[in-house]
Amino acid sequence: MRPNKSPLLSKETRSMITRVIIALLLATSVALGQIDSIQHGGLERTFLMHLPPSYDGSNISLVVAMHGGFGSAEQFETSSRLSLKADASGFAVVYPEGARSRIGIRTWNAGGCCGFASDNQIDDVGFISVLLDTLLAKYAIDPQRVFATGMSNGGMMAYRLACELSDRIAAIAPVAATLAATDCEPARAMPTIHLHSFLDTNVPYDGGLGSGPSGFDHPSLDSVFTAWANHNGCASLADTVHNDTDYVQLKWPGCDAAADLELYLTHDGGHSWPGGQRGFIGADPPSEVIDANELMWEFFKTHPLPGEPTNVKAPAGASPDGFAIIGTYPNPFNPSTTIEYELRKNVRIQLAVYNTRGQQVALLFDGERPRGKYSAVWQASGKASGVYLIQLTAGDVVAARQVILLR
Repeated sequence: MRPNKSPLLSKETRSMITRVIIALLLATSVALGQIDSIQHGGLERTFLMHLPPSYDGSNISLVVAMHGGFGSAEQFETSSRLSLKADASGFAVVYPEGARSRIGIRTWNAGGCCGFASDNQIDDVGFISVLLDTLLAKYAIDPQRVFATGMSNGGMMAYRLACELSDRIAAIAPVAATLAATDCEPARAMPTIHLHSFLDTNVPYDGGLGSGPSGFDHPSLDSVFTAWANHNGCASLADTVHNDTDYVQLKWPGCDAAADLELYLTHDGGHSWPGGQRGFIGADPPSEVIDANELMWEFFKTHPLPGEPTNVKAPAGASPDGFAIIGTYPNPFNPSTTIEYELRKNVRIQLAVYNTRGQQVALLFDGERPRGKYSAVWQASGKASGVYLIQLTAGDVVAARQVILLR
């Protein structure tokens, strides 16, 4: 007896399945990737770069996200869930890592704290500055929309960047942190949104040594915000915007040059990332009444560096000088896709493929080409399913297209 054949899937069903697979790929595009590194101060400094699937070579905002003491880039990406927010809102995140001690503990030199980095006067401000140079040279990052955030010791580092790198950092969002730098004189007023819990015993709201291992005598947040409000030209007393059994929101009025100053204090949570996940077994639970990622991104969006805006989005695949990726087909694809591109003058180009971590996975062409239309084939055999970026670089101009590999 001949077995019954299964009916063929309809065109509509196949299309629906493809859309579901694409959605799943996009949803999982924050899977952990490899750590990259640069050299600074005689040390190999490591970082993890995350690009949203929507990145197409047009100017994009960047958030510098710094882990707490004892943490790492991968741990912080997971516990903060910031890459998920970046994918939903279309900004990039870089997770730099603090200097590593001989026993493997990473910390930041935020001034008076913490640990190995502070004890050895590691140049972390210089590291972040060189990292920004590296990323701005490689990606279409808007230099007026570079922001800094961090948890605990990483949040202290965000404050230090505000003190010493205010010409490059547009706004900061410290979480469960305090100001550890003793000499802080920012060159300009710094927009700041700070998130904390009344239940945080590691970095206590009222100051003191705290329950953590740093041994740092934390200044009280009241004293920090009094000094910060004075520097930002704000009124000395904050307005209470919200106050109930869930959280308190304070905002200082009258700040100079839109350098707003806001503080959220929750009655739940602890030494943790609001709306995130526990950083490790036994860590304080995150606050459930506010979401750090939502609040900080809404704040960051309205606080670029002063000056003429540069974040003008070009059409997908196009560049101001007439270089263009005309199309990619098929897309989604398996196992190969064809890239068509146009050059409107003789120029040296590089055509490469990157994953969502910004790591080059294929080089399709590198050399001089005359004006004209061209095509290249990317054979993706051996590559994992997911979102990839086709990037055409010609001089200082970058054009890009997103493709999806379906296995």
